[in-house]
Amino acid sequence: MGSRAIAILARDAATAAERFGVTDGSSGIVYTRTGRPFFDDPATMSELVARLRTACRPLMDDLGSSWLALDCELLPWSAKAGELIRSQYASVGAAAGAALPDAITALERAAARGMDVADLLAHTRTRADNARRFRESYARYCWPVTGLDGVRLAPFHILACDGRATAVTEPHSWHLAKLAALEDPLIAATRHRFVDLTSDESRDAATTWWSQLTEAGGEGMVVKPLGPTPAELAHRRIQPGIKVRGREYLRIIYGPDYTENLDVLRDRSLGRKRSMALREHALGLEALTRFTEGDPLWRVHETVFAVLALESEPVDPRL
Repeated sequence: MGSRAIAILARDAATAAERFGVTDGSSGIVYTRTGRPFFDDPATMSELVARLRTACRPLMDDLGSSWLALDCELLPWSAKAGELIRSQYASVGAAAGAALPDAITALERAAARGMDVADLLAHTRTRADNARRFRESYARYCWPVTGLDGVRLAPFHILACDGRATAVTEPHSWHLAKLAALEDPLIAATRHRFVDLTSDESRDAATTWWSQLTEAGGEGMVVKPLGPTPAELAHRRIQPGIKVRGREYLRIIYGPDYTENLDVLRDRSLGRKRSMALREHALGLEALTRFTEGDPLWRVHETVFAVLALESEPVDPRL
């Protein structure tokens, strides 16, 4: 569990100037998913880019490219979302930790006096346990970092390189194989396994792997179709990936007591969200294709602005 990051890396400043029109002497940048610089401090960003360029140079050589665009997860979550954790998650955990034990004590005293509070006491104890699990859930993805000490980057998708929109042309297995060859302390490998859906044994093994992963504190996994290329998936309107999160991680998304309201959560319509995801995915692939084929910038911007227009639609991001 980290924060989504898009890394644009050029072999040198001259390449960045020629291919991206960047003339400030830099040779790369790491963006958030909304297109903002990942780190506000220029020195931290410069150091991160320099280390990533060193780590990814063998991949550039392998692809015969002078630049790369990578889809990644930057770890830990707290490196970027520290304020969000403090204001949205830690405050809830602290409030529950302060209030619920006192409530349990008061209810236990009332029960000892013969008052009929058994159901309320059981419910409050459940809420206290849920709050504990909630605090443990977000704490798993937080560790102290100073500058880039403790920071790791997990690339899982090679979006594009010289003359190739590899996000369009190559299947997931290709991306995983290429990225697995990167050997650098900064790079975190993406664990994965291939599943034969016609085999009960293979499916059961994958289920066990996921259960062990999430029970050990992992966020979950993303299930992706193996065979078709992303372009074929988009044409056939097949979902390119589905995130399957663990039970405890979902407390961060839906709140400490979500397990008491599973019927409500199951009764949701996801059709609109899925439709938007498919359309945004197809537009993103088209944008990458136009860029790598050297189309005019306005042609690239057409598809980018279309994605932004879809993003402006009011859809619950937690779905």
